[in-house]
Order: sequence, then C-alpha cells, then structure tokens
Amino acid sequence: MAVLRQGIKRMVLAAILPAAAVCANAQNGTSAYNFLEIPTSAHAFALGGGAVALIDDDVSLIDQNPALLGPEIDRQLGFTYMHWLGASNFASVRYGMPAGERGAWSAGLRYLNFGTMTATEADGTVTGTFTPQDVVFEGAYSHDFTDRLRGGIMLNAIYSNYEQYSAFALGVDLGINYYNEEKDLSLSAVIKNLGGQLKRFNSTYDRLPFDIRLGYMQSLGSSPFSLSITAHTLTKWKIGQYGHDSSKPEEEGEQKSNFMGNLFGHLNLGLQYQPTEKFYIALGYNYKTKAEMSSYQRNFFSGFSLGTGLKVRAFSFGVAYAMPHKSGSSLMLNVSTTIGELLN
Repeated sequence: MAVLRQGIKRMVLAAILPAAAVCANAQNGTSAYNFLEIPTSAHAFALGGGAVALIDDDVSLIDQNPALLGPEIDRQLGFTYMHWLGASNFASVRYGMPAGERGAWSAGLRYLNFGTMTATEADGTVTGTFTPQDVVFEGAYSHDFTDRLRGGIMLNAIYSNYEQYSAFALGVDLGINYYNEEKDLSLSAVIKNLGGQLKRFNSTYDRLPFDIRLGYMQSLGSSPFSLSITAHTLTKWKIGQYGHDSSKPEEEGEQKSNFMGNLFGHLNLGLQYQPTEKFYIALGYNYKTKAEMSSYQRNFFSGFSLGTGLKVRAFSFGVAYAMPHKSGSSLMLNVSTTIGELLN
C-alpha cells in the first residue's frame, strides 16, 4: 500500500509540475508548489507570464509584487479564472483597500484543481475518484516610504490535498517598487516564496519555489508604447532548456545549456500599447518557453502571449492568451470593480 500511495503522489505531481511552465521554471524545479508561479493578473500574463514592475490600479497584480499594492486600490474586488492545462482550472478572488494615507492591505484566495482522477489498487481495481487541489489563503500589506518608493509584504498559507495526502506550508513574498510618474519609469525587486512546509505529504520535504526577481517598465518617449522586462530565476545562472525528440514524446528531453539561452531564459519581455488609461493591448515573449516548445514542433506562437484590457465605469476587464506548455493553450479572464465607484 505504501508503494501504491507513493505512486499516486508521483502521478499527481507529474500532473502538477507543468503549471510552472508559465514562468519557464517547470522543468528545472523540484517543488510541489510550482503552482504558486501562476499569475492572477491577465495583464501580467500577457507580458510574458510575469511583470513585477507593472504599474496599474489593479488588485490582481499584487501576487507579482506586494509593493504594487497601494492606497490607490480603494475598496477594489477582483476575480480571476483560467482554464489551465488539461482538465485543471485556476481561480482567485482578492480584495484591497487603503490603510491610512500611506498604506494599504489586501486579502484573497487562490484555488487550483486538476480535474477528476481515478484511484486504483495495485492490481488495477478502481476504488473511486479524487480531485487534487491546492488552496492559498493570502494577506498583504504595503507602505509608501516616499512619494516614489514603496515596500510590501505578502503572507501565503498554502494547503494541498491529493487523494489521501495533505500538506500545509507558509510562504512570504517581499517587494519594493520605485516609480517616477514624470518619466513613467518603474523599477522593482522581489523576493518570492520565503518559507517552507509545516506539514509534509510524507517523509519527503517539498521546497517552495524560492526566487529573486527584478523588473523594469517604462514608456517609450512620448509614445503610447511601454517596454517591460522582468528577470527571474536569479538564484542561479544555468537554467538550461530541454531538447525533445518529437518521435519519442514520452521520453524526458536532453538538457542543453549555452550563454545566450541562459541569458534570455531568465527574461520575460513585454510590449504594451496604451493610448488611454482605460485601454491597453499587451504582447509578451518568453524565450525559454519558445525554445522548449520548438522541440515539440509547436506552432510559431509558442512562447508568445497576448492580452487586452478595458475599463468601463466602475469595472475593469482583462483577457490574456498564451501557449505555455506542450499540453495546450491557456486563456485567463479578469474582472474587478471598485466598490466605492459602483455604489455612487
């Protein structure tokens, strides 16, 4: 029975680990918590899968960098839904509001399930079904140190349930953001997923996907275009890409490593067109995803992401599309509302 249970756990983890491909970390990570890399913002998802320096009055951005939370997010409620890979679904809800003149707080929940799976005995006898799922309960606080410099912290309480197994972990994100409104220049630094498991699935300890990220975003002169660059996986230089034999898709790919691949494999690149504060179109490029999916003979758009957003009165809408993994494409939807404006 112990062998069977370990087999079930490995099967579930095999279904879960591809979720991190959105940030191009899946094939290099060993964490059962790579789902923490899934963004809750369609805007950030469209800019290459992550944008820690993106300035927008949007509560869904806070998981990118807790320093993006601020008093300008005034009683805002946001919802996210995405049909992820295979039969899995991802959703989140988050609320944010000011805390005095220079602070703000938020609370929320993220939920990911992987669809219904069949439970069997060692001899193949079906004993029922189960739905692997992860839930994150989160709280965040930010403070404006100056008119241009802000810091933030987010606490994540993570509960996972996979058939007969469950685990609990605590993680902390720390972020800082510098924003010069006159130059429309945003610079960020983030430490992601400090912490670890308090309750394990079994005797094996699963690490949180610790990461250090740097971000830059700035408008291009007086034009409505902005450039976004987010550097991730900065705790190591060699992240490698995997080449796959398309005639043997079931086999693990051969890891490859070179200077340019490592350099661009650390970057999420994005270009945004925003003619007004109420509308944007965003295009992103993830070199690592592109390189890995090319060996699976995916189409030209692998590695690219595209999204748009619109604000109508008290409501904001966002949608983003990407092909982050060989298993298929993903479509993310955001809806948020500022309750104060809604009631007026």
